[in-house]
Amino acid sequence: MNAPIRKWTSHPVPGLDDANGPPLIAYVVEGKPIMGETDWHHHVRGQFMYVESGMACARTASGVWAITPHRVSWMPPGVEHTVRIIEPITGWGVWVAPQATHGLPPKPAVLRGSDLMRALVLRAAEWAHCDHLDDEQQRLMDVLMDEMCHARVPDNPITLPMPVDRRLLRVAEALLTQPGDTRTREEWATSAGLSTRSLTRLFRDETGLTFEQWRQQAGLGHALEKLGHGDPVAHVADALGYASVSAFVAMFRRCLGQSPGRYLSLDAG
Repeated sequence: MNAPIRKWTSHPVPGLDDANGPPLIAYVVEGKPIMGETDWHHHVRGQFMYVESGMACARTASGVWAITPHRVSWMPPGVEHTVRIIEPITGWGVWVAPQATHGLPPKPAVLRGSDLMRALVLRAAEWAHCDHLDDEQQRLMDVLMDEMCHARVPDNPITLPMPVDRRLLRVAEALLTQPGDTRTREEWATSAGLSTRSLTRLFRDETGLTFEQWRQQAGLGHALEKLGHGDPVAHVADALGYASVSAFVAMFRRCLGQSPGRYLSLDAG
């Protein structure tokens, strides 16, 4: 009989904030029942999480990025961060003890996963929590650690810096939750109580992107989440307000270098 899989739901797995014990603790993410944003916090262990479905935005003092399907996020030990769950997440992950992080990126990053990595994590999530691994478990952990250390940054990663100004933040969050909203820049400025010039200037100053660029990045993140769910390209294009599928595909190819189908097939591998 297979052992029960260690699951991460709304209750933390024992030992996650303990540097002692096994170097890696694997778990399966069943979903985040609470939407919204966490308080700023940090962990003793590093967190390595693969998103199979759903979407989140992670923020640190150095920046913000979108975590979309077929991506692995890495948060090193001790880094202050906050996470906003945009869509309930399923996937898997690993908590890495500080002494086992050699070879992993020193800064937060979004990386590619692999089928081998997934299989190893699912196997490791079946193990009961223990302070030491037996020889077989240690060999599997060594392979998993090697896979994580060699995970590469995907081509054209989607970065989504969030503004700090409360008025802009309301606009940004509305666009994340309603990416198909077709209001113009002028209309968004009015809704935020800003002039169009002020919205334009503040968006560039606080995110490094124009309003239109930021909006497009938000739409791409939403598109990847829906395409990862298996939604047809035509449905995704319509949900984002594109007049035609070809217009959406042209934008996708221009930004990410491949058609939606090709991009997702590369990520799945």
